[in-house]
Amino acid sequence: MSSVAYLTLYIALGAVLGILLGQIKYKGIGLGIGGVLFSGIIVGHFAQEYYGLTLRLDGALTADGNILHYLQEFGLILFVYAIGVQVGPSFFSSLRGIGAKLIGLAVAIIVLNVVIAMSLYFTGIVQADAMIGMYTGAITNTPALGAGTAMLSEMANVFTQEGKDAVAMGFDATKISGAYAMAYPFAVCSLLIVMIGIRIIFRVSIDEAGEAYAASKKQGREDLIQMNVTVSNKEFFNKPLNTLDVIKNGVVICSRMKRQGELSAPKPDTVVLENDILHLVGLPKHVNEAVKLLGTEASDVLTTHGTSITVRHLIVTKNDVMNHTLGELDLEKQYNIVISRVYRSGVQFMPSSDLKLALGDELNVIGKLDDVKKAGKVVGNSSATMNKVAMLPIFLGLFLGIILGSIPLPIPGVPTPLKLGVAGGPLIMAILLARFGDSLTGNRLHWRLPVPALAAFREIGITLFLTIVGISAGANGFFNTLTHGDGLHWMAWATLISFIPIAIVGFVAFKVFKVNYLVLSGMIAGSYTDPPALAYANGMYKDSEASSIGYATVYPFTMFLRILSPQIMLIIIASTL
Repeated sequence: MSSVAYLTLYIALGAVLGILLGQIKYKGIGLGIGGVLFSGIIVGHFAQEYYGLTLRLDGALTADGNILHYLQEFGLILFVYAIGVQVGPSFFSSLRGIGAKLIGLAVAIIVLNVVIAMSLYFTGIVQADAMIGMYTGAITNTPALGAGTAMLSEMANVFTQEGKDAVAMGFDATKISGAYAMAYPFAVCSLLIVMIGIRIIFRVSIDEAGEAYAASKKQGREDLIQMNVTVSNKEFFNKPLNTLDVIKNGVVICSRMKRQGELSAPKPDTVVLENDILHLVGLPKHVNEAVKLLGTEASDVLTTHGTSITVRHLIVTKNDVMNHTLGELDLEKQYNIVISRVYRSGVQFMPSSDLKLALGDELNVIGKLDDVKKAGKVVGNSSATMNKVAMLPIFLGLFLGIILGSIPLPIPGVPTPLKLGVAGGPLIMAILLARFGDSLTGNRLHWRLPVPALAAFREIGITLFLTIVGISAGANGFFNTLTHGDGLHWMAWATLISFIPIAIVGFVAFKVFKVNYLVLSGMIAGSYTDPPALAYANGMYKDSEASSIGYATVYPFTMFLRILSPQIMLIIIASTL
């Protein structure tokens, strides 16, 4: 077999064993995707020991080393790009409310991580290469590992061209992956220890934390309700619906009407008769007001089953209607239907005439089947469109992201300029395109990816990256470093980098800032962008929304700062040489 075939076998074997290893759990705790790092180390060790896999020769990458390096970087690019597309739509809105507080706490953790790591370097305990590996492993952040490795390699090349011994100066890129692998498992343990420690010390009740989060969600926001009312107020007999102010102004929608046993979808100018039963939708305050004015609440169920009326969700997928308002489309008048609600990212909206439609919006429509189908053709209503993966936006986004990541930012006195790199560039570009790309291209291109495709990009990317990082570490003497080198030394100091910051900030956040425990657990996992810790946090309560919100709120900022931080650390180090 060719070397490409052998390398593919090594990667596939490492991924299979690692995924199986990550599925092993004890009391809900497991390595998750981190398992492929350790299986990769084992595969790389045996491939080098028994099959002669050589990735470096005389300090330079071999042909096999170059192939693996490319695949490693490509995996990283796919992973961060998928993350950017995922969080882009909500990235800027996360700054509101508790988001700013959570982001501030995450930044404090990052600053403490960096300070401790830099202290280890400047006190002479570790060199720059080992410090970068320990730091990125201690924060369980693989994109940061990629960014730090790339910049350290560039600096090493500059020093070599100047006739200096880069390895002796502490700029040996081969050490980074080994130090990362040593630090990683203890970092995961640190996160779990802090979560459990806060829970035990402050005697946190998980059920109470979950109920408190649910209560806080409802503050300042009410869900839409539905109510049936029997018209008995003579004032509204033989008058159109829109004579009632709350209906005329669009704050309450009458989506169904039952008259003498027959169900229909009324229009705003439909005349109301005595004993008509109306199905009203809106905020509790407005619906209750309308019921009091019209008559009394009815117990009848206005089901469409067995009638000529149907209820359907129409998905907005047509380019022509995006960024147009419901008033401009005027679907209700043209097709004799009623739009009772609009769903966007799981949130319900009243269908006001000035509401601009976006890709993926769902319109809850009531009317006769033929009329509903006609309205569906106007908005698109194509599930195939929503599930289709458009290749042009993906590769255009990757292209622009790489260009952005390659832009050098020269800093006086530093041998290499600061760059976002292959991790930061695609991430930032994906966030921007996911948020603004549709409107900037006149809705001709859409950066939204179907959930299965997004998950596939993300998981393939991180699996490739971590597996190859492990293989490279194993083939470059990981076990020899562990047993005869600095492995245990790196482990011990990396534990301080990971544990101290989250312990300090976690306790302060809970005790001083009164952050909900479940949200705090998600924030702690997000500050290290650590999926195994998030899985543990999500499993603590029946509803994982609180911990997921904490994780997702800080994730974009954390990822961005984590990618930049090793580069900034190296710039500081280089300026002192």
